[in-house]
Amino acid sequence: MKLRIRNTFGLAAVALVLGSCGLKTSGGELTGVPGRKPWYHPQPYGTIYVPTGSFHMGADDQDIANSSVARPKQVSIQAFYMDETEITNNEYRQFVYWVRDSTVADKLGDPYKTTDDNGVDHIAWDEVKKIDYTSQDVIDGISSLMYQKDDRISNIPYMDWRKIRYKYKRFDLHKAADINNKLIYEKDPNDPRIKRKNFIIEENIAVYPDTLTFVRDFTYSYNDPMAQTYFWHPGFDDYPVVGVSWKQANAFCWWRTEYLNASYTQQGDPEVNPFRLPTEAEWEYAARGGRRFSQFPWGGPYTRNSHGCFLCNFKPLRGNYIEDGGFYPVKATAYFPNDYGLYNMAGNVAEWTSSAYDPSIYTFEDDMNPDYYYNASKDDPITAKRKVVRGGSWKDVAYFCQTATRSYEYQDTAKSYIGFRCAMTYMGRSIKDR
Repeated sequence: MKLRIRNTFGLAAVALVLGSCGLKTSGGELTGVPGRKPWYHPQPYGTIYVPTGSFHMGADDQDIANSSVARPKQVSIQAFYMDETEITNNEYRQFVYWVRDSTVADKLGDPYKTTDDNGVDHIAWDEVKKIDYTSQDVIDGISSLMYQKDDRISNIPYMDWRKIRYKYKRFDLHKAADINNKLIYEKDPNDPRIKRKNFIIEENIAVYPDTLTFVRDFTYSYNDPMAQTYFWHPGFDDYPVVGVSWKQANAFCWWRTEYLNASYTQQGDPEVNPFRLPTEAEWEYAARGGRRFSQFPWGGPYTRNSHGCFLCNFKPLRGNYIEDGGFYPVKATAYFPNDYGLYNMAGNVAEWTSSAYDPSIYTFEDDMNPDYYYNASKDDPITAKRKVVRGGSWKDVAYFCQTATRSYEYQDTAKSYIGFRCAMTYMGRSIKDR
């Protein structure tokens, strides 16, 4: 009996050995997949590292209006990278020109557009760089993108920038994460309601800033020169881009992510987290610069320094716009940065955040990376399209420049005093982990 048992065990052992022939082992121990190189999150050009931490989010001063829209609460924020300055005209122009060149290459076809063996179209960028937009052949090839004769002031053909649109697809994580989808899948994995295509959203966004906002935003005011030159003139290259809607800002973030990750892929490196608009909580945390209970990014409750100089570009006194050194927006690196190294977190231009606006949301938000995100559709009520705007601008009084002041604008509108900057979640507990 004992012999039979021993022989049976021996046969099982032989079967195990034969079954594992050719299987690479690590001495039978759990060691993880070999050959994976150590990796640390590279810092994107032009960004500042904002460390993980906790802070009291909300009003630091008396709520004079008794609005209760910024009730203090302690929250914790994961580390992230944030742009040192607001996105400038020249940085945004890189996006606009990239979309223009892609659209033109698609129109012109060979040799500017190539098709790979899988039938997928690609832009031949080496050839696109050679496009001469003054060439009559090119003008004729993209005539549908140009102003027609009746729309021209002079005989010179100009591009109709309204037709330059950025098309992209994104996956709606929030919709896909709905618990009902999981329950449906467990009941029937083939249910058409949970097909992946149902969670893919296609965007088609006009990318050129609305330069007419300088005229539209102010009644009985002469701002025509700003409307005519602010975005395209090289004198304003280093000034923050304005006239960009919340949807356009998100499109820029998506393009910037694809642009960066394409470079990493070519180098054989893994992709990184996407660029995005900062959440409302991230923005306030970054604006405070590590200071506690600070009304402004520089700390104190005053808008002047010890020499009597104003510390940001806003509407001081009773409308003496030039007293602070600015009139309209000023350069994105004007004034001193806060303790994190971020410029103009107060004044200059207000900034879009990713968060939807609700006056009572502080009561319901989580205390870990709090956020209220909602991408409203065209059919949603107008109140659902409100997005949080932070920081105050060149035309605002000091109250709106405070770190905790909340205001909002509608996601499909553009203003001459609202810009944005990007954020990217840091992969890891802290940059000090290196």
